[in-house]
Amino acid sequence: MDKDKMVAYIISDCTGKTAKNLMESASGQFPDHEIDMKTFTFVRSIEEIDEILKKAKKENAVIAYTFVKSEMRTHLNQLAESYGLKYVDMMEKPLNIISERFNTAPKEEFALKYQLDEAYFDRIEAMEFTLQFDDLNESKGYEEADIVLVGVSRTSKTPLSVHLSYLGYKTANVPLVPEVDVHPSVLENKDDKVVGLTIDPKLLNDIRIERLKRMGLGDDATYAAKERIDKEFEYADSIMEEIGCPVIDVTDKNIEETAVEVLSYFED
Repeated sequence: MDKDKMVAYIISDCTGKTAKNLMESASGQFPDHEIDMKTFTFVRSIEEIDEILKKAKKENAVIAYTFVKSEMRTHLNQLAESYGLKYVDMMEKPLNIISERFNTAPKEEFALKYQLDEAYFDRIEAMEFTLQFDDLNESKGYEEADIVLVGVSRTSKTPLSVHLSYLGYKTANVPLVPEVDVHPSVLENKDDKVVGLTIDPKLLNDIRIERLKRMGLGDDATYAAKERIDKEFEYADSIMEEIGCPVIDVTDKNIEETAVEVLSYFED
């Protein structure tokens, strides 16, 4: 057996990151020696432990493990000892210390910290919806959305939509462009879910010029022309007035501030 080489088995009922990180930190103190680490994750049964330790015995591996269930820790300890293997339980002491402090037994549930609740899945669904209905103008987006944002280009509709979706709100956004008719469902706004966004025209002009520069285009393009911006605002104002929705001026507001104002219209 090579005295400068060691095999380490990292075994865990979850991702194994805790045991692996600690073993890597320890092995870093022995730069002249080779430590081959093999990781076994989401080990949730006695049978799996038996199979892994049979392999460990053949390689005379050192065992580092994290299990929340005392039954599995006890079984591994006894089996490792019968095989003459060195092992370290990286979960027992922290569990015992916390248990003694609170005078409460640990729940011994797998990956309790990482269990995903309903709110998590709702947020993921909202984010997927928002990305799907970014800059779309159709009835499905309106009907399924919790919030619908309307406004001219570069009024932060997309970043605001994404932020609201992270908070769990399905958010669609509709660009107001003179050449494109707004879908009747948005105009009707029967569920009062539409919120308009506006901005100082001069600031919008500056924002659009910067965008054109980043795109390698000249600042004299129609997109940033004052006449074009005035036309878009006139159209957007008329649409938002027809909808009868609240309008938020996003000038000098960050996304979080605007989101708070948007949500204030949906409070019970």
